[in-house]
Amino acid sequence: MKAVGIILAGGNNNRMGELSRKRAIPAMPVGGSFRCIDFALSNMSNSHIQTVAVLTQYNARSLNEHLSSSKWWDFGRKQGGLYLFTPTVTADNSDWYRGTADAMYQNIDFLKKRHEPYVIISSGDCVYKMDYNEILDYHIAKKADITVACKDMPVDVDVSRFGVVRMNEDSRITDFEEKPLVAQSNTISAGVYVIRRRQLIEILERSAQENRFDFVTDVLIRYRNIKKIYGYKIKEYWSNIASVEDYFRTNMDFLKNDVRNYFFRQDPKIYSKVDDLPPAKYNVGSDINNSLISSGCIINSRVENSVLFKKVFVGKNCVIKNSIILNDAYIGDNTHVENCIVESHGTLKANTYYCGENGILIVSEDNERYMI
Repeated sequence: MKAVGIILAGGNNNRMGELSRKRAIPAMPVGGSFRCIDFALSNMSNSHIQTVAVLTQYNARSLNEHLSSSKWWDFGRKQGGLYLFTPTVTADNSDWYRGTADAMYQNIDFLKKRHEPYVIISSGDCVYKMDYNEILDYHIAKKADITVACKDMPVDVDVSRFGVVRMNEDSRITDFEEKPLVAQSNTISAGVYVIRRRQLIEILERSAQENRFDFVTDVLIRYRNIKKIYGYKIKEYWSNIASVEDYFRTNMDFLKNDVRNYFFRQDPKIYSKVDDLPPAKYNVGSDINNSLISSGCIINSRVENSVLFKKVFVGKNCVIKNSIILNDAYIGDNTHVENCIVESHGTLKANTYYCGENGILIVSEDNERYMI
């Protein structure tokens, strides 16, 4: 592959509420057994990109632990491999990453030492499959300076929280607005960019000199009428995790047969760090309906339209409905959980009731389970 990969995984989003207190958004569990960053990493690996840098910053401990071994995504190699970059204090700089462009600039030596002619930049908070060879071939055919992967959203979706683009008949981007008050299009940026490596180095150095730190506002929007920036349409499933509602909806999508088959059974595969856990155990009294139950779970009650991640214990006479239960949660007997997201390692005491009546309720109970 004639490209090096960069995954931007350092940001934080206040709209994730309690869920982002423990972890960075790219480390959020998705689909029962994945982390959000697994999709970008798997896309890189499946596209035969041999060298990938992951730029982390906010609350990165869980993410760093997940990426502690690169073998799961086939990056354990003598040449290239997986690189993990966090903000570093040097003689010239002591700042944290001040934006996506600044994050790449602070690691510009990585780009300068590579020999690949192109760079694939991807966000670490999106759920999708993509062959980066296809967008790279498109980029070369168009003789573009920058190519942006785009997605046409349904008309009923509020796109004002995305970067909204407009393209001409030749797919060249003529307008790019970041989080507009009134969107003029339903086509959004999907957070994947292709650019020539030497040009990226030049742009990053110029942006740093001008104290410009964000890749979207200070590069894409600023250069949209100067550089040849083209859009590449994604037609398959794509979802961005930027709020509690997005996270809930994305996981619930995995209960749909077509989405589940797309990610679980169709090639190319999505890879993740594997835990040595036994299969889920369904005891007498369990009743499972349209739910995704991960390995290591023990179920004693009714579970309906829900996603249970690894090592979840559900006690007797419980009702779990329209909910997401994160890793290693313990749910005591006679507990009702509906329209909720239960945080990982949480312990819900017996005879309790949790229901999100006006939206999704985040349940974070740090009770000491062994003292109940």
